[in-house]
Amino acid sequence: MGSEAPIRYGLIGTGWRSEFFARLASQAPDRFQIAAVASRRPERAAAVAASWGVPSAASTKDLLAAEPEFVIPCVPWGEMAPTILALVEAGMTVLAETPPAADLKGLRDLWTQVGNRNVVQVAEQYLYMPQHAARLAIVREGLIGEVTSVQVSSTHLYHAVSMIRGFLGAGRAQVRVHAQSFTAPLANPLSPSGWSGSMEPQGLATTVATLDFGDAGTGVYDFTDNQWWNPLRSKRIVIRGSNGEIVDEKVTRLVDPYTPVESHLVRRQAGLDLNLEGVDLRHISFDGRILYRNEFAGARFSEDDLAVADLLAAMGAWRRGQGPEPYPLAEACQDHLIALAIGESVRTGQTVTTTTEGWSDPA
Repeated sequence: MGSEAPIRYGLIGTGWRSEFFARLASQAPDRFQIAAVASRRPERAAAVAASWGVPSAASTKDLLAAEPEFVIPCVPWGEMAPTILALVEAGMTVLAETPPAADLKGLRDLWTQVGNRNVVQVAEQYLYMPQHAARLAIVREGLIGEVTSVQVSSTHLYHAVSMIRGFLGAGRAQVRVHAQSFTAPLANPLSPSGWSGSMEPQGLATTVATLDFGDAGTGVYDFTDNQWWNPLRSKRIVIRGSNGEIVDEKVTRLVDPYTPVESHLVRRQAGLDLNLEGVDLRHISFDGRILYRNEFAGARFSEDDLAVADLLAAMGAWRRGQGPEPYPLAEACQDHLIALAIGESVRTGQTVTTTTEGWSDPA
């Protein structure tokens, strides 16, 4: 892989998420390259491109002329579906940011127009995160038996749904959703805008939802406002199977009729104490076996960066005919369909059953 040309992609948008993708290319230039960045405001694209050290494009046409292997649109929700459609109509492969459309109508319209063209993937990175990738490897080995339920308290809506569905191996059939929201006081010292300097509690909402996937199992969604950033709320995951369970980093399973055993996911983190290898996660092991290895050692990526980098690598491999789809549009549409149902259930106080859509599994 390292001997191949860097994966070359274009960006639409100049906000925080675009900067995220530009940073990955800057820190791993042997693996990723920005063909050009475009914006609705050409002067903004030129300014940001100069700051990032990448070419700018005055229009989508100019962006495509830079010959990216695919384009990543990082635009507001309401603009995502039209932008995807315009890129596809121009003959471009797309890695769309999440969600691929703002609402159910937008999802339906987008699927009708591009669903069967097999040129749109979605940048859903959570199952690529190192700890989750290691957990998923354990699940797929069958070490805890058949997975029957997944509880996620970590991230919000479609991201959490993607994790629940991924660990369950649930397809795109109808789901029964029941959700409630509760408000309680909680200090909120850190947000995307930085440290607040305040210890004063605020009224923050916690949404809890049960997701019934039928024979595929059940999910529990638990998210508190700003849980990503708030250091006073931890992240938790429970994956329960017929022969054991995974709780965060602890794996319990039955190895014979009389012997339950516990093992742990173990991180090898460089740069601690007197280790001078650089600041990097090196690998995650389980009972002496490597389940996840950092393929970008030396780039000093955060775990979220590593997840997106692995997804970009998978996207490039798929685009070059060397690997499977990283995250198909149908999967992302199903994630957001369920996320919308969570919101509807909170608003109405009723159980919501998702509808059968064009991207659903065949009956």
